[in-house]
Amino acid sequence: MLAEARGLFELNSSLWLSPLLLRAPKGDGHPVLALPGFLASDISMAPMRRYLKELGYDAHAWNMGRNLGGVVSRRGALCDLLRSIHETTGRKVSLVGWSLGGVYARDLAVQAPEMVRSVITLGSPFANDIRATNATRLYEALSGETVDDNPQILAAIAGDMPVPATSIYSRTDGIVNWHTSLLRPSATAENIEVHFASHIGLGVNPAALWAVADRLAQPEGEFKHFDRSGPFAIAYGPPENAQS
Repeated sequence: MLAEARGLFELNSSLWLSPLLLRAPKGDGHPVLALPGFLASDISMAPMRRYLKELGYDAHAWNMGRNLGGVVSRRGALCDLLRSIHETTGRKVSLVGWSLGGVYARDLAVQAPEMVRSVITLGSPFANDIRATNATRLYEALSGETVDDNPQILAAIAGDMPVPATSIYSRTDGIVNWHTSLLRPSATAENIEVHFASHIGLGVNPAALWAVADRLAQPEGEFKHFDRSGPFAIAYGPPENAQS
């Protein structure tokens, strides 16, 4: 956890490398909802939203203040937000969630796949032993929910998504056990490891930002696994074999 302070370095790196990051594939204008992590607010996702807007996406904040948790209690409000964006734009919405925000994103995809184009999570604990993180007790204290409440909902969030899904994670995450961020690879699902990224810095890490932009640029209804030969190739772990 002490090494999480390197998140500031990751942010500075992204600012310094912004000309390179803006060479990522351009967006097609479809809406993207950015969901912040536990204890964070829309401010934490501002660099992500700004970057996606520069690339041509219609990036949206969640506008719900600080994220104090509540996978179950926030379901209705999040579904209403997704529906509002979908109806206003007339297009499916891509969901990008950092940490707990990624858990929300996967839950939304399960509930309303007809409104979701794709799901991208960053250091999100949704699989395996989700209690194995350094924020579990605080989450339970602030949200009033235990992480293993509603096992059916948790099983659905951890399972195969009805839409394309990408999990971006780091083995050096100081908050979330990286094993809890691994989805089952398939023809429409993949894990992307970012070397040496922190949990706090994952959403502003230049290699992670490039991967998010690359994944969002895929045509609707199509999915190809991430090509690690781009400008940040050295920052990624090896690809996994997709399973059908």
